[in-house]
Amino acid sequence: MSKLKYQTLTGMHDILPDDFIYFNRVLRAVESVARYYGFSRIETPVLEFAEVFAKGTGAGTDIVEKEMYTFRTKGGDLVALRPEYTPVIMRSYLEHGMHNLPQPVKLWYQGPCFRHERPQAGRYRQFNQFGFEVLGEQKASVDGQIIQMSYGVMKELGFKNITIEVNSIGDSECRPYFKKILTSYFKSRRSALCPDCQRRLKENPLRILDCKEEKCQRVKAGAPQIIDHLCENCHKHFKNVLEFLDELELPYSLNPYLVRGLDYYTKTVFEIVENSEDGKTQGTLMGGGRYDGLSKILGGRDVPACGVAGGMERIMNVLKTKGILRAEKPESKKAQEQKQEDAKIFLAQLGEMAKRKSMKLFEEFRAAKIPIAESFSKDSLKAQLRSADKMGAKWVLIFGQKEALEDFITLRDMETGAQKEIKLDKVVEEMREKLNSIKK
Repeated sequence: MSKLKYQTLTGMHDILPDDFIYFNRVLRAVESVARYYGFSRIETPVLEFAEVFAKGTGAGTDIVEKEMYTFRTKGGDLVALRPEYTPVIMRSYLEHGMHNLPQPVKLWYQGPCFRHERPQAGRYRQFNQFGFEVLGEQKASVDGQIIQMSYGVMKELGFKNITIEVNSIGDSECRPYFKKILTSYFKSRRSALCPDCQRRLKENPLRILDCKEEKCQRVKAGAPQIIDHLCENCHKHFKNVLEFLDELELPYSLNPYLVRGLDYYTKTVFEIVENSEDGKTQGTLMGGGRYDGLSKILGGRDVPACGVAGGMERIMNVLKTKGILRAEKPESKKAQEQKQEDAKIFLAQLGEMAKRKSMKLFEEFRAAKIPIAESFSKDSLKAQLRSADKMGAKWVLIFGQKEALEDFITLRDMETGAQKEIKLDKVVEEMREKLNSIKK
């Protein structure tokens, strides 16, 4: 057969009908987790001012320097096809005054992105990305929840052999000093670095830690670790994040050289990988972290934030090669929305220990498909009871320091004010029975 005259461009691909079995399955898992945790969907334009990414993602990053599709409009504006979502989610938050909404603002998205990079397994020049973003909250519990949600998507899809790699890269207080130490280390080994990393040494030595070249990997193996140079605030934040992950019993490992390679990251960074050979070929399936400085980089007010993004095609490829695809009939969108509207239970927590255990309990309710609302960002019981009353909750589960220590929870009936104690390992089943009784 003669070669076809018209084919897809290099790095582009069609999503064929058979592929949509996997595409829709991933999307349903993302949407299910997002809805359960109270995230609202957002979509932004595919075209943005190029400066949003030059400033937000970082002028010296590979994405902006080498991979971004840019062109001038007929009006002379320099614009770019969206290479990633995080800077434009923050742009939208600032532009639309979302700081006036109850904080934190919890958003999720899914759509196409574009990067002119070398096509290989799991990497396309047009690809689909999804993500979760929490804006307006600095507590470590948000980092823990974002990582938990990411793991939840993987579990929902049937993945079993996955690892969460996690690190802290500090902030503007402790990172400058670490950069000096790192620069000194790499300068003495400059000749052993690849040409790109020799250039990065002048601009941002942290990016050398993100290089995948084998020769740079060898040099990196002996480099100083930022975790040994964190300021008191960053050290405390990271310690709290790890305590959440321990409480949630998530399979994580510390990777002291993980930096994520984008300018806006601060403190927590993480990546999720599938540990088989097929999974490692695809690379990072989901990755993210905290980006407290991004809003100011874009000229806005101070907005702490944390998020994660996942690659649809990479996850689909692993699902295909490993034969992971659950065959159960998906719940209809209408039924899921109705369940969320019918949530009659609110989970309130008081104190750090209770907050950590509450996140694990919340996940147990999700696994049991019992709708439950929460406000992990609020600390006072009064504020949480107001939220429960506003949403029309029939019961509030109160989890404080005493309850956390003694493994029970206090159930309050919002209509009568009556309270009772329930053993922690019995609470999910007892609340299921209560919900069933009001349906009869």
